Amino acid sequence: FNRNQKTSGPRPRSRTLTAVQDAILEDICYPTEIVGKRTRVKLDGKRIVKVYLDSKDQANFEGRTDTFASVYGKLTNKQVSFQ
Repeated sequence: FNRNQKTSGPRPRSRTLTAVQDAILEDICYPTEIVGKRTRVKLDGKRIVKVYLDSKDQANFEGRTDTFASVYGKLTNKQVSFQ
């Protein structure tokens, strides 16, 4: 678990790749709350993350979901779709 000789102990949860990518997703769609997330794995091995946003704020994000998906895709190299 040690990363190198200078550092002792395992990597903190806030510094892991998953935590950083979750924080990026929260920041991208900030005014709206993320209600749920599902990872769909297709038969060819592709992974698509489905993000469910709060329906009460639908007027705020209705036309911007494509922008959210493209920005998240460029930053993290993951496919995402918003519901």
